[in-house]
Amino acid sequence: MASYQLAQVNIAQMVAPLDSPVMRDFVDNLDRINAQAEAAAGFVWRLKGDGNDATSLRPYEDERIIVNMSVWESIDALFQYTYYSDHTAIFRRRAEWFVKMTTPAVALWWIEAGHIPTVAEAKAKLDLLEKHGPTPEAFTFKQRFEPEGMMITE
Repeated sequence: MASYQLAQVNIAQMVAPLDSPVMRDFVDNLDRINAQAEAAAGFVWRLKGDGNDATSLRPYEDERIIVNMSVWESIDALFQYTYYSDHTAIFRRRAEWFVKMTTPAVALWWIEAGHIPTVAEAKAKLDLLEKHGPTPEAFTFKQRFEPEGMMITE
């Protein structure tokens, strides 16, 4: 039986360029929040571009869209980090820095342990979520699936 880990992607459309004053608090907190993720229980991997974060990567035609990806041992480990750590305070301020997206901005999916997801794979998962809603191939915290495809509810 294969063992699985949880991959996640989230994208955000910035309200201003990364080097603008309005984005300063977001940028100034990146290293601290990323270090906290790496130290969190269940953390496996995170995407990095030029530097210690992924803000230099621009996988979309719209240059204002940034991407963040990571891999976790379980959905509970990611949930704990996302909503019960210092990340939460930054997450609550997202309207200061990012436009509310009209398409899915977060997708979760199961991968075989040891697999490192690509940005292309992550974009495909966001597309799947937009086209079909939550499925075992791409889902959300609100509508979760087990690695074997069984939906679980919170």
